[in-house]
Amino acid sequence: MSLIILRADSRKKILNAIADLERHAGLKVRGKPRILRNDIADRMASSILGELRMKSSVAAAVEVEDDDTRSIMAIRRIHPPAHVIVVSSEYDEYNDLREMFGGLRVLRGYYSHKGS
Repeated sequence: MSLIILRADSRKKILNAIADLERHAGLKVRGKPRILRNDIADRMASSILGELRMKSSVAAAVEVEDDDTRSIMAIRRIHPPAHVIVVSSEYDEYNDLREMFGGLRVLRGYYSHKGS
């Protein structure tokens, strides 16, 4: 299983990016996507990737059934409308995100076309 952070400038782009993860990258979203505070998402993304060009206005976190490597390779093939970061278990942020994930509010408006 992988944890993924999505950062964007609108809720609509986040929802479209999550749909792209399933439709075009072939990843299976587990459960419901969660709302992540954009400042937390920016901090985690910056810690993993280094300096960010832009801050996000909206952020979400999703869990997918695929492992980190498969998730990264699948996402590299597509061009979602949001910044997508696979938080690998090798990063300290993984445990932080895993701990807070269940307590985050559900992101409304996303419905899997695969019927999860």
